[in-house]
Amino acid sequence: MIPIETILLWVAILIFLSVVSSKLSDRFAIPVLLLFLAIGMLAGSEGIGKIYFDNAPLAKSIGVVALVFIIFSGGLDTNWKATKPVILPGIMLSTFGVLLTAVITGFFAVYILKFSIFEGMLLGSIVSSTDAAAVFTILRSKRINLKEPLKPLLEFESGSNDPMAVFLTASFISLLTIKEMNIFSLIPMFILDMGMGALIGYLMARFILLFLKHLKLEYDGLYPVIMIALVLLTYTITVSLKGNGILAVYIAGLILGQKEFPNKKTIMKFHDGLAWLMQIIMFVTLGLLVFPSHIVPLMGAGLLLTFLLMIVARPISVLFCLLPFKIDLRKKAMVAWVGLRGSVPIILATFTFMAGISRADTIFNIVFFVVFASVLIQGASIPLVSRLLRLSVPWSRRKSYPIEFERTEAIDADLNDVIVPYDSEIVGKKISDLGVPEKCLIVLIFREGRFVIPSGSTVIESGDVLLVLANIEDFSVFQRKASQLRKKDT
Repeated sequence: MIPIETILLWVAILIFLSVVSSKLSDRFAIPVLLLFLAIGMLAGSEGIGKIYFDNAPLAKSIGVVALVFIIFSGGLDTNWKATKPVILPGIMLSTFGVLLTAVITGFFAVYILKFSIFEGMLLGSIVSSTDAAAVFTILRSKRINLKEPLKPLLEFESGSNDPMAVFLTASFISLLTIKEMNIFSLIPMFILDMGMGALIGYLMARFILLFLKHLKLEYDGLYPVIMIALVLLTYTITVSLKGNGILAVYIAGLILGQKEFPNKKTIMKFHDGLAWLMQIIMFVTLGLLVFPSHIVPLMGAGLLLTFLLMIVARPISVLFCLLPFKIDLRKKAMVAWVGLRGSVPIILATFTFMAGISRADTIFNIVFFVVFASVLIQGASIPLVSRLLRLSVPWSRRKSYPIEFERTEAIDADLNDVIVPYDSEIVGKKISDLGVPEKCLIVLIFREGRFVIPSGSTVIESGDVLLVLANIEDFSVFQRKASQLRKKDT
């Protein structure tokens, strides 16, 4: 029996190395998931750590729990205002796009790997979902972003396409293991799976909002704790009712993210940190599970399948799904190119071990290689492709202020910043002379790397960043005033 102190030591070392390695991601444009996987592989039985781990059921359980909190955090952080205009194309990509990618990739797998038709479709389903986080990690390291509406579209697609990939994977596992099952049995399964997932997610979100509003805990630190329980309840209730638990937690997070509730900012920050911890645990565990020597014989087939997924399956599915929408062809091409695979395919690949699929080992190793190669090869080219397609814009880094503000139902105001142009008409004027709207308050000024506490006699300078507390209408009035340029003398 391994002493608990030894286990804790290894856990601490692996988490420490994973967090520190994220600095390499920013510096060298390497997606963090590759670094986390690499740390797991190095710590594994064929690496320098010599930790033997081949418990696929445990890896699957860890992956599912991690995925629940990662997906919930993704929904909670979604900017609904930016996402709303791209909901329809996003839904098309996350449903029909995933299905098309799975089918096309599945046929390639049948031909390349000599799989049966259902085994090929299973492999295609496993690698059908995408990971936008890997894309934006690379772009952030190069200090570039993508033109609208690409960012919200890619984020919404990647957040909402995992439920479809989970459904397809479970469906083809059933077709391979249950003789009474046929392809037509999937239609009522799909309706129940997605319908129940969406319904429970919506109802639980409403319940959580009502519950938190009336809970009124004495200790703020308990709010994130109760939210963990509520997220797990959402998932388990949905699964017990034969629904899609991943879809339920995503919808619950999406609805909660747009509403005001007690200690929202604290809960969001906590779940952001928890999602990162879950990613580290999940990727390192999956890295430990893989045996690199088993992947080497499959590298040729894996590389071919990766290229076919990148240049055939993904582009065809994207172009077909976005055909009804007025989106520029260059933007469609960019969406097609940035379909990087992430953690979900590797987690889904562990399902095959649990189901007793005869070629589970081959499927897992191929999927692992496809994810690794996709992120490494395709990911490295994203900054270049975005510039060639003239879709890159400078990355705007979010400023942090020494003042935090949490909006609640008790106040009709929010905290926003305004950048004063060098030739604004308010430059050189005292705050008392600006005619600031009645329900608008300048609470802080960021000037030349320092924060200034303003008073009525403070003079506005060009380049100032004003932190303003106001309601929507008054903030808009003040923003227009600050952006109005000074009239030139004739």
